[in-house]
Amino acid sequence: MVIVNIVSWNVNGLRAVMKKNFMAVMAELNPDIIGLQEIKMRPEQADFTFPGYYVYWNSAERAGYSGTLVLTKQKPHAVTKGFNGNDQEGRIITLDYGDYYVVNVYTPNASEGLKRLDYRLEHERSMRQYLLGLDAKKPVIFIGDMNVAHHPIDLKNPERNRNNAGFTDDEREAFTKLLNQGFVDVFRSYNPEEIQYSWWSYRYGARKRNAGWRLDYTVVSERLLPRVKDVSIHDDILGSDHCPVSITLDFS
Repeated sequence: MVIVNIVSWNVNGLRAVMKKNFMAVMAELNPDIIGLQEIKMRPEQADFTFPGYYVYWNSAERAGYSGTLVLTKQKPHAVTKGFNGNDQEGRIITLDYGDYYVVNVYTPNASEGLKRLDYRLEHERSMRQYLLGLDAKKPVIFIGDMNVAHHPIDLKNPERNRNNAGFTDDEREAFTKLLNQGFVDVFRSYNPEEIQYSWWSYRYGARKRNAGWRLDYTVVSERLLPRVKDVSIHDDILGSDHCPVSITLDFS
């Protein structure tokens, strides 16, 4: 692949979105690589296939929960699930393409009352060290639902949501630490003032009112930024409470 189109989408249940519009979205976006989060299923439960793609699952041990999946037209050199040999919730898949890595992640939510905040922050620390280790070998493309609105511009009501899950100082600072160590939030780099969201609550007609959060990201090693040709949030695509985000890079 020379031009590589990479898509990320939290589908909030792969079986559910397959019954809606997933294959139509695949036809529209035509990704070379697509990373899915919150698939909520195991491969043996699938009664569908993805022609033209290699398929890599990382399902959670708990049924109907979390999980990630990657579809790719080009077979990677190697695929790794989780990091440090532990990923009971199926949150990470890494694909080695020789010249670069693609890492698909579903970052834990701190949950109501921040009851999982400590777990989430430990995940952030481990993830940061893991990505830095990869980046020391070759550049990284890091995609997924990162469950944080990094700046006030990244959610509709920042004052009202201060210290709620996804907008705590600790979560935002963890993301800042990653970016300060050689990574770039590509959408925000290209669109410093753009207000565009990737997640909307199912409650209160939030999507119709565009009362959303930007939780889904495409992050790259700084040295890959000159290769980026496009970055998009596809907020016109329905099917989940999240919309797809995408990045296109030129490796010629």
